[in-house]
Amino acid sequence: MNNHRASTSVALLAAVLVLGGCKEESAPEYPGAGDDRTLQKLRQEVDRVNQGGRATQGPEATRGDPNANLAGLAAGLNVPAERTWELPASNDTVRLDSLSVKLTGLESSHSVKGSGKVSVTSEDLFFRVQLMTHNVGSTPMTLDLDGAKLVGSGAQSYAVARDAQAVAGTRPLRRTWAPDERTEVVLLFELPSEALRDDGLHLLLQGSGGDARIPLK
Repeated sequence: MNNHRASTSVALLAAVLVLGGCKEESAPEYPGAGDDRTLQKLRQEVDRVNQGGRATQGPEATRGDPNANLAGLAAGLNVPAERTWELPASNDTVRLDSLSVKLTGLESSHSVKGSGKVSVTSEDLFFRVQLMTHNVGSTPMTLDLDGAKLVGSGAQSYAVARDAQAVAGTRPLRRTWAPDERTEVVLLFELPSEALRDDGLHLLLQGSGGDARIPLK
């Protein structure tokens, strides 16, 4: 997932520069100066669009610019709409130690937004998995869901996107459930769009007494 994190970092930088409206001082040429010019052009494009201009569409807008698509997403240009995915037909409740877990929602998008103007953007997709949890035991239960993974029919797996999780302001993944407590849990993963076409895609949750698998397709 290193490449995903790297793309996210670039998008965050672009979003900060665009949304902050900061101006760059002139500077001598140095390795990587082309990236600065790219971001400057993107800021100018956003300003132009905000003033009523039409977003540039042709191949000339991105030719020779490997970061243009990602930074364009971060700037809010041509961002695909969020998608809600249908829950699987066999959406059974599973047990993770004394925790009962039920899948309640699936969504995907290129950006995760937090409070104010804070957001994280990726050329891949952020996949939002919403769960309802219920401690059916008679004693408190502590569990760390940070080790949750999305696993496909092959060997590829995707860990929790901690940066997106933090930006979204979701509940801490390590927590304690009181007896009979019901709590909604949201897990965010970053993965390529083709992974969501895998009919074997499932959520893997790890507990002290064994793992639980929840089919997503």
